Amino acid sequence: MSEKILTLNLDGKQGVNIDRVKYDVIKSAILDAIDRQGEILFKDLTPTVESQLTDFEGSVSWYVVTIKLDLEVRGLIERIPKSSPQCIRRKSSA
Repeated sequence: MSEKILTLNLDGKQGVNIDRVKYDVIKSAILDAIDRQGEILFKDLTPTVESQLTDFEGSVSWYVVTIKLDLEVRGLIERIPKSSPQCIRRKSSA
């Protein structure tokens, strides 16, 4: 049986249990995309992540949305205030 991780969600909503390997793959791809570009439009995140994956089982877009929210709650990334469309970046450690 594979190890699971319970994702965190905004506003205290219930997260979901995700296979740890899939979580780590998508998390790394999201953070790599942000690190390469500095900031990225949310609408461009899924295609960018998909381009980094070779053999992923499941809905990449669902995993990207779920794990992006988890990373926001954990304080690793943030939405850029007042950006429209939504844009995300690494959260500064200031």
